[in-house]
Amino acid sequence: MTLPDLWHSGAMSDLPVDLVDGLGVRASARVSGGDIARAYRLETDDGPLFLKWRPDATPDLFEREAAGLRALRTHRGDLAVPEVLRLAPTGLVLEWIDSGAPSPTTDADLGRGLARLHRTTNRWFGALDDSPAGYLGSVEVDLTPTDDWADFFVKRRVIPLVEQCVEQGVVAAAALESITRLAAHAEELCGPPEPPALVHGDLWAGNRMVGAGGLNWLIDPAAHWAHREIDVAMMMLFGGFGEDCFRAYDDECPLSPGWRDRVRWYQLPPLLVHAILFGGGYGSSALAVLRHYAARY
Repeated sequence: MTLPDLWHSGAMSDLPVDLVDGLGVRASARVSGGDIARAYRLETDDGPLFLKWRPDATPDLFEREAAGLRALRTHRGDLAVPEVLRLAPTGLVLEWIDSGAPSPTTDADLGRGLARLHRTTNRWFGALDDSPAGYLGSVEVDLTPTDDWADFFVKRRVIPLVEQCVEQGVVAAAALESITRLAAHAEELCGPPEPPALVHGDLWAGNRMVGAGGLNWLIDPAAHWAHREIDVAMMMLFGGFGEDCFRAYDDECPLSPGWRDRVRWYQLPPLLVHAILFGGGYGSSALAVLRHYAARY
């Protein structure tokens, strides 16, 4: 959400009326804002706003994102989450975030703040509300509530994503044999039982913005009730978070024994989603993770 050098004078006519009508938009510009939607900075009479828009959005895509932002904002503590100002089937209008430089404590502040967020618990794993629909990126996932985390993770998350990857030809069919074998050991692989935690759900470095004063902002969530190691594993998949972050998290809310051994296990969903969306080497990486754990049994 950085201000571009060039304002697109012809972009105003392209903006979705149901999202911008009445906002007093004076100018707009395309900005970076993710892989699944068009992003704009809107100049309004009351200051800049952020528009995220996809004309061909699948049902509930932005409704689910809005629900996640609102849930995280309610329980954000010392973290920051943008306010949802407008919601339509094709997009969102959010408050604008001005980028800033990290302070010496930014990563540690994120770790502590995330640990406190994860203390927000619930009676079930899965959806935030009555809708079982969910998304990782633009890939649909099943968030039907359950009190069995291992069953949820393997049968409603990993197996359907493996099957979709194999069907699309982005992961070898051998992955099906591996996940079938691993499903029998789901409880062991998923680690000690923990209460459902409110997770961001897609917390790679690009979904953490640093704002003015080094404040941590959480954006683009796939929020749901899950095992908290989901967020930790995602943060470690692509990097971008310092050791101070993980140290502060563990000091605030220590992770269960053996969590480092489970990191690759909990990285399976994002690897499979990336294989579906982008192809490349993500499918091979996911298969390597499956084989790594399957070799134990």
